[in-house]
Amino acid sequence: MTVQALKDVSRSTLGVLVSLAVVVAVWAAGLRVLDVSSFIGKGPLDVWAYLALDEDAAEHRAAALGDLQHTLADAALGFVCGLAVALVVAALFTLVRGVEDALMPLAMLLRSVPLVAMAPILILVFGRGTATVGAMGGIVVLFPALVTLVLGLRSASPAMLDVVGVFGGSRLAAFRKVALPASLPAFFTALRISIPGALTGALLAEWLATGQGIGYQIVSDVSRARYESVWASVVVVTLASLLLYGIVSALERLVLRRMGTAA
Repeated sequence: MTVQALKDVSRSTLGVLVSLAVVVAVWAAGLRVLDVSSFIGKGPLDVWAYLALDEDAAEHRAAALGDLQHTLADAALGFVCGLAVALVVAALFTLVRGVEDALMPLAMLLRSVPLVAMAPILILVFGRGTATVGAMGGIVVLFPALVTLVLGLRSASPAMLDVVGVFGGSRLAAFRKVALPASLPAFFTALRISIPGALTGALLAEWLATGQGIGYQIVSDVSRARYESVWASVVVVTLASLLLYGIVSALERLVLRRMGTAA
């Protein structure tokens, strides 16, 4: 690994640590300022004791990490489904005139209707298995990723597109050689935006459909007044989101710097 790559990884790690410190500070201050009952509101030290210091801490960690593993798998499915559809639709918008006018209202509809309201229909159509998880996660990811990718593809230099046309290149060739490379920053932005969206979709799917993972566990723990477990689950999924965000940010710096050096 080069020195610059190490700097990129260190910068991303620092960003994650700073974000974590801010979250912990806001968390602790919010409980104090809002005067939340200690029975319901658990602070950072309470969660640390639950996961690391209590007699049953090992069991608590195993349960939280097991639920997290299931939620990450669900989030990955929604992430891939939503991003794949967004990539295909964004390419169609760029290559075929008129497609955007036909499909964008449908994307707006999916974005504007609350997922909670759509969940019963999705469950009736797809059941309570993997297909519903992919559909819910994909819907959450689709619209923001689509808008970001379309803007990125259309940010290509008109002069460069004209050069491809002058030399006899087709519209597809211009898309492949000019628009796609120009959209790389937007692509990584879409990745970063999609990570929390995919996790949100997975949590909703687990709560409303599958009855597994952190999404269902949080609802179950609230109904049984197990608030330490609720806060621990929230902390675990938040840490996972910050870590994934930092990994994508580091990858973005590495790829874009390499592309810039190659150029």
